[in-house]
Amino acid sequence: MSFEGLMVSVSGVRGRVGEALTPEVACQFAAAFGAFSIGRSSSRTIVVGRDSRVSGPMFHRAVVSALQSVGADVLDIGMAPTPTVQLAVEHHHAAGGLAITASHNPVEWNALKFIGSSGLFLDAAEGAEMRRFLEQAIPRATWEKLGVVHADTEAIRQHIDAILALPFIDVEGIRRRGYHVALDTCHGAGVTIFPALLERLGCRVSAINLEPHGRFHRPPEPVAENLGELETLVRTSGAVVGFATDPDVDRLALVSNEGVAIGEDYTLALAARVILRQKRGPVVTNLSTSRIVADIAAEAGCELILAPVGEVNVAVKMRSVGAVVGGEGNGGVILPDLHLGRDAPLAAALILQLLHESNGTLSAVIAQYPRYQIVKDKLDRPNAPLDTVYRTLREAFADAVVDTQDGLRLTWPDRWVHVRPSGTEPIVRVIAEAPTEEEARELVRRCRAPLDALSA
Repeated sequence: MSFEGLMVSVSGVRGRVGEALTPEVACQFAAAFGAFSIGRSSSRTIVVGRDSRVSGPMFHRAVVSALQSVGADVLDIGMAPTPTVQLAVEHHHAAGGLAITASHNPVEWNALKFIGSSGLFLDAAEGAEMRRFLEQAIPRATWEKLGVVHADTEAIRQHIDAILALPFIDVEGIRRRGYHVALDTCHGAGVTIFPALLERLGCRVSAINLEPHGRFHRPPEPVAENLGELETLVRTSGAVVGFATDPDVDRLALVSNEGVAIGEDYTLALAARVILRQKRGPVVTNLSTSRIVADIAAEAGCELILAPVGEVNVAVKMRSVGAVVGGEGNGGVILPDLHLGRDAPLAAALILQLLHESNGTLSAVIAQYPRYQIVKDKLDRPNAPLDTVYRTLREAFADAVVDTQDGLRLTWPDRWVHVRPSGTEPIVRVIAEAPTEEEARELVRRCRAPLDALSA
């Protein structure tokens, strides 16, 4: 099967709707995933959920039919966060899960994310094995062995229950605070869970962009430059914190009580602070995460371990080293006590717990730590191999500590830069962090030069 125009990553496939990604393509991948999953499990159940994208219902119908065609029973949880799909796989001991979402990609994209029976996304080996089904005749079920479809209307409630049952969260203490929270779900699936979660935590909510129609009026990635509306809402409403999530609700960004987006890297750092004060152990994050996470780990006397970018890479590393908390610097928090997946509702509950414990403001907590300036850039992926770029950069920065787990990361005592091809878009990402924005931008500029030369 041709993958031309598709972004095929470790555990999923994404593309522009009506171009590379069509219902026919989705059917082929879903059928392959269904055959792969039920062939290695005692269960025949596949959990299916989707985000709010306009193309979601179309792909949902295609995916459900494809799964039935290989004899898989579908547990349909409808529009729901991706972490809810992961938790439902674990809860029902399903053979796997399929989330229909392009996460933070623009509105014209959609994707299929493949979840294994453990609730983790497929790793590289599993993804390769699954795709082998695309290269052969996919085993279809005859009429009497077709899969059936059941609806699960309790998955989101069970997700909230699981968060509020965590020993790290003082539900009654938070409720007594009666926090005023601002919320921006960017017309995504967050509306299915965030209002209910915040209500159970006793919060008063001022919200924008709750309608889950998937017509994103701004770039849906919850990075600081996209959160102007939420910053204004926090300032005008007097909220103590602003929460912004991406369309599939696995990433959370924060706006402080002063109405300033503080950068999505702080979500993991502050959530980790809550966990590490109650439970010590390793912290795992990816190579593109701010040094603030290292500062939080060091404060608790805990080890920080770096993993390649990608949720499954972080989750697998967390499982192997027995990490107590981890995630990614894009606002993704992973807590093994809940499940090994990024979870924005969990992150929000932990931030409210932080405010409760500190008995202060978010800006006051942040002021206790060093400030770093992180600059993120991207450019079209060149046709030439990136090895030449990496070699040039290693020679130019001979005094740096080198990490080649995922592209090239160069590290110094007070700064770092990471150059890697994206697994979700046809681009190369260049991310740098330094004590000042000017120094971070200079690192990015010097790393871009050989990439620009290849693209010329």
